[in-house]
Amino acid sequence: MRGLSVILRSQLARDRWVLSFWLGGIGLLGISVAAAITTQFADDAERTVIIQIAAANPAFLFLRGLPDGINLGAVAFFQGFAFTSVLAGLMSTFLVVRHTRADEEAGRAELLGATPIARSTMLAATLVLGTLANLTLVALLSLAYIGGGLDAGGSLVSALAVGAVGMVFVGVAAVVAQLMPSGRAANGVASALVIGAYLLRGIGDALGTPSDDLLSATPSAISWLSPIGWGQATRPYTEPTLLPLLLSITVFLVLAGASIAVRSRRDLGSSLVPERSGRASARFGGRSVLGLAWRLQRATVLGWVAGVIVLGAIAGGLGPVVAEAVAENDTLAGLIGSLVPGSTADTADVFIAALLGIGGVLAAAAGVQAMLRLRAEEVEGRAELLLATPVSRVRWMGETALVAMASVLIVTTALGVATGGVLARSSGDGAELVRYTGAALAHAPAALVFVAIAALAFALVPRITIALGWGLLVIGLFLGQFGELLQLPEWLQALSPFFHSSAVPVVEFDVVSAGILLAVTVFGLALAMIALRRRDLTA
Repeated sequence: MRGLSVILRSQLARDRWVLSFWLGGIGLLGISVAAAITTQFADDAERTVIIQIAAANPAFLFLRGLPDGINLGAVAFFQGFAFTSVLAGLMSTFLVVRHTRADEEAGRAELLGATPIARSTMLAATLVLGTLANLTLVALLSLAYIGGGLDAGGSLVSALAVGAVGMVFVGVAAVVAQLMPSGRAANGVASALVIGAYLLRGIGDALGTPSDDLLSATPSAISWLSPIGWGQATRPYTEPTLLPLLLSITVFLVLAGASIAVRSRRDLGSSLVPERSGRASARFGGRSVLGLAWRLQRATVLGWVAGVIVLGAIAGGLGPVVAEAVAENDTLAGLIGSLVPGSTADTADVFIAALLGIGGVLAAAAGVQAMLRLRAEEVEGRAELLLATPVSRVRWMGETALVAMASVLIVTTALGVATGGVLARSSGDGAELVRYTGAALAHAPAALVFVAIAALAFALVPRITIALGWGLLVIGLFLGQFGELLQLPEWLQALSPFFHSSAVPVVEFDVVSAGILLAVTVFGLALAMIALRRRDLTA
């Protein structure tokens, strides 16, 4: 028991910054959604229009979840629960894999294994840490929702529903970490399961049955295959019940027990899914720094591309539907128009431009993830081996940055092609493909700035590179995409590179802003390369 408490304190100390960013970011999202609903949708008539349109459209149900009435809390829960739950799931999976399979790769688990503690003590401490993180998240979200003006009882149930989703994925990641041969593979599989839970919930909700007045909907049985669907079934602001969450806690306990049973019988470093042997002779990826960087990143890029293709298909498919729905509704047309302030463009274009902006954030995330790979290589000792060869640090960072920037361009292009392709097919006009591919690429300059920010973080403050890289991206998303909705001062919104992206095709492409963003990217990368030459490698 003493060993468990010592390891738990050590894990808490290592995670203090990373967890602070995750918990703070999710809490900030919670209060933002609550405040936006209470200020922007204060009128019952506006909320009725929004909910009725959502309930009548399976695409909205797939994206957002099930409507459950028009009181402020119910609308806020409908708007934010699914996305907040996905973030809680990702936070939990990354936390568990970081302290289990990734620690085995880094050698930390071997050092602790040489002490007189049981094999499963590290995993048990990680499960406790995951539980504490989700309990803290429940407390923060409760306060955020109440602070945003929502009912206290419903806010607590809503936060518990999010925390329960996080707990399920603590258990899922603990099992996956026993099965997969590396931390990267475990993170990939566990994250895919989080996204799979969101998609299952989406399919189940899209096949649901709306009520006669279109103010609520009942999910199909498929939603009950997803822990996000269980949390949604708590209906916190209308008929609150904690019974569905018993299912979440039961699944967590079963998975936690299974993972400890496997760990107590498994040798350190072994896995149920074996690692494949390498080739006898290296191809391009093994004989150049650029090829190696691409080889390490290609699977992740493909994952981001798959995600934005889904987003693009939704944008292209929903745009005309939204335009038709608001054609005779001035209130809703005004709300959609507020997505791009000052615009008088077609409603479908405004809606699609807003979703392309979100796609730009995903492209930035792909670039940041590629850049942060440098930190993993350094911590796990592979960078030291690579730099012992005739490869300079500038070349190492520069060619990784090229892959990161290529990732941004690939993701934005895929987003534009998917959006334009769906619209071209429905309208029969092939020019839509070129038009929306260009519109998606207009967000690339802002996304590239975050590649430079991640490079600077790695070169200047390596120990908090990951927290800083992802944390600044979340802040940029909050200020640039939601700043106008939350009526933040314009100077504060302007701190985000996303604020300076051109919302093509609603507005003209701003060449000057794009040029400044690209110049900032080049300057940031050059500064990062100079700083990297002046510091030692550090674990």
